Amino acid sequence: MSKIALFVDVQNVYYTTRESYGRRFDYNQFWRQATAGHEVMAAFAYAIDRGDEKQRQFQNILSAIGFTVRLKPFIQRQDGSAKGDWDVGIAIDVMEVAPKVDRVVLVSGDGDFDLLVDKVRQSYDVHVDVYGVPDLTARSLMQAASRFVPIDHELLL
Repeated sequence: MSKIALFVDVQNVYYTTRESYGRRFDYNQFWRQATAGHEVMAAFAYAIDRGDEKQRQFQNILSAIGFTVRLKPFIQRQDGSAKGDWDVGIAIDVMEVAPKVDRVVLVSGDGDFDLLVDKVRQSYDVHVDVYGVPDLTARSLMQAASRFVPIDHELLL
């Protein structure tokens, strides 16, 4: 059985599935699909913590599925914009785990991860699957991946 690690950019998948389909990502179905026939060595879901009860319930669901939920506080700037980016945290975790697995699964459409995916594939000879909403996933990220898996109706609620 090959060893895998899962990394989910929760904000990215939330907004891209909502924008493209008006629906939510099915984390249970994703887990079943991505982990079938593999030994899960690590599974992280990266989210922003706004401190509300509905969000805590969602985080508990992710934990029950098998994810370690990593949270950053929601930061509202004085100009009204918000900050809450996990890119560096995801990259660090991927680089730490990649040498210990055969496959990395990244759920994000963020093109900033194309360099990370290239580096992991070249440095560790690790297969990298990227799951993303096709219309909202950076082409550079799709091309960097060993395999691009479109998030479509079978992975939506």
